Amino acid sequence: MRLNEDDYADIDAGLAAHDAFLQARYPGERPGRQPVHTVYVPADRLDGFRDWGGIALDTMDRHDFPWPDPAVRAKLATEPIEDLRVDFEDGYGVRDDDQEDAAVRKAAAILADGPRPPFTGLRIKSLEAATRRRSLRTLDLFLDSYQGLFTITLPKVSGSDQVAAMVTLCERLERSYGLSAGTLTFEIQIELPSAVLAADGTAAVARLITAAAGRCTGLHYGTYDYSAAAGVAAAYQSMEHPAADYAKAVMQAAAAQTGVRLSDGSTNVLPVGDTADVHAAWELHRRLVRRSLERGYYQGWDLHPAQLATRYAATYEFFRDGRDTAVTRLRRYLDRQDSGIADEPATARALAGYLLRGLDCGALTDAGFPREQLTTLA
Repeated sequence: MRLNEDDYADIDAGLAAHDAFLQARYPGERPGRQPVHTVYVPADRLDGFRDWGGIALDTMDRHDFPWPDPAVRAKLATEPIEDLRVDFEDGYGVRDDDQEDAAVRKAAAILADGPRPPFTGLRIKSLEAATRRRSLRTLDLFLDSYQGLFTITLPKVSGSDQVAAMVTLCERLERSYGLSAGTLTFEIQIELPSAVLAADGTAAVARLITAAAGRCTGLHYGTYDYSAAAGVAAAYQSMEHPAADYAKAVMQAAAAQTGVRLSDGSTNVLPVGDTADVHAAWELHRRLVRRSLERGYYQGWDLHPAQLATRYAATYEFFRDGRDTAVTRLRRYLDRQDSGIADEPATARALAGYLLRGLDCGALTDAGFPREQLTTLA
């Protein structure tokens, strides 16, 4: 042994700054439950969000849902929406200030009056020059009108300066409303290629996460805005287009181990019309949800009540299909048994996280291990 304590101390000192950077930048997966979807409801149509589960069940009955599952029906009856976003952006449009002010206060009152999904929030307009002041005013009014915790969705982000401005805005609003520092958090919608790849060829989305200073909770892919900006013809815009896969792969790499979660976008093919049309839309949505899950995107957007049926059918199938294998692999890892798969500690964490997600959404009632043990492992 030729190294002494001074040598160890020198190496520690030389890497101290990098150690601190890793701890701050890559803290690991964000603890707690992640919703399987976000439902976007235009602010002026928010009154009916509590009817979404009943509408989904009625549509399933009227059109003979092809993948019947009592657990899905129970979910739709008790917790149909996991994450609700009151939309003041594209789904709401541009209105007079008085009209939007009234819609903000009405939306806050609707949320406060009665049961709410486990997660709620609002999508403001973008911080581009044309909509910036209206965006800030809407957020300010909502804070003045609503007392619960919520997430802010920041759309059409084109650069890190907008994210930094959002951080400044959150800090000022927290001080003004007497909120604890860090209370206000936001999601960044990736709807422009410039938010993925910067002009100098670097990954712009990584800069967005840095600029958020710990306030960014998620990256949400915007299927149609992104595809249109990338030049994809309308008929071919889809969650599974190669342009979408590229953007989401870059997002995934940038967000890995940062605590920033990922959400896929939506399909605008809605389950409406006659039974043949509804079944075709259901089949597409079910396949796209499963595809996203297999690629590590555990959340997506739903735009219509009847999409909830296939959201949960595909999600429950995904977790049930892999449950037994995940339990066996995790048990063998913990027991250090020989098997045909040599799992690493990181894989064990992923297996535990997978089983926890299955429990959280209701797909699994028995994950093979106590929740507390899975939480520790994950």
